[in-house]
Amino acid sequence: MPRRTATMLASTLMLIALLCAGVFIPVPYAEMSPGPTVNTLGEHDGEPVLQISGHDTYRSDGHLNMTTVRVTSANYRMNLVEAVFGWLAHDNRVVPHDTLYPDGKTEEQSNQENAEEFSQSQESAKVAALGELGIPVQSWVIVSAVVKGAPAQGKLHAGDVIKAVDGTPVKKPADVAELVTKHQPGQDVEFTIVPAKEQEAAEKEHRSADTTRNVTITTTTSDDSGEKRAIVGISAGTDHTFPFTIDIKLADVGGPSAGLMFALGIYDKLTPGSLTGGKFVAGTGTIDDGGKVGPIGGVEMKTIGARDKGARYFLTPAANCAAAAKDVPDGLTLVRVKTIADAIGALKDIRSGAVADLPKCTTKG
Repeated sequence: MPRRTATMLASTLMLIALLCAGVFIPVPYAEMSPGPTVNTLGEHDGEPVLQISGHDTYRSDGHLNMTTVRVTSANYRMNLVEAVFGWLAHDNRVVPHDTLYPDGKTEEQSNQENAEEFSQSQESAKVAALGELGIPVQSWVIVSAVVKGAPAQGKLHAGDVIKAVDGTPVKKPADVAELVTKHQPGQDVEFTIVPAKEQEAAEKEHRSADTTRNVTITTTTSDDSGEKRAIVGISAGTDHTFPFTIDIKLADVGGPSAGLMFALGIYDKLTPGSLTGGKFVAGTGTIDDGGKVGPIGGVEMKTIGARDKGARYFLTPAANCAAAAKDVPDGLTLVRVKTIADAIGALKDIRSGAVADLPKCTTKG
């Protein structure tokens, strides 16, 4: 066999071997791609996304689309060839597997966490929107979860309202941990609570829950890394009573990043006129009870998904602006926002046509 032919054959066989290896060798990466985008002012699966009763609502037009990201499952093992194609593709992003599923987190655990964050984001969106409208909302600190086998198990329950710790009133969830950790492990701590069932009954009857009881719990030592501290094995959160009913109907979505767009949709439904002026606006961002907009993951994928759907403007958390501005889809304007008030102001400029006044994202932020 001529040397040239033998060399070409050897090279071909080596290439085939490398391709086969690339197909069968798993790599520790996962993939993100643009996910569905849903208009919070419209319907999803034949049902209005926002359903409000007990208060006047107004017709809305245009789009206020929340955006999502698709990710490969926790059990999916990407091979080398798929990783290379993902790196070369413009609309996908290959990231380390641990970025999406840290500390060996299973897909079930990740889905549960995302569902909890999604539920909390809906509550915060309602509070932020009503706060911007000057509509008061009652809030209190609750037991959001009890750790199995912890000292609090059987004594405190999810949904219990925490009024005080050791006689000191609590106003926010962080107060609970601060007051508990003033103790040494093994010492007793006293919680003043309204039992969850009493609170639920009071809400249904539109009255204040006045029945409280004191619960004494012996603290134990934290088992995490770092300085040891006293704990009772609960996580504290915030619950609210709204003056009328606001339901957000959107299944198969998780995480906190739709908070801003839900808040804007609620605000638009409760105010006369159109917040968008009929324009197609999309966006993303977490939101807290005070209306502050926080950063999210996968912003590059979300801008692509929004523009593919028809968006012309994208409300972008200030902390994500630099990353998003590095590769902006054609025809999409990235608008920098820090609060719901910023977003409402930007929408005013968009509907009036004063787009030169918009605070736009740059690669510097």
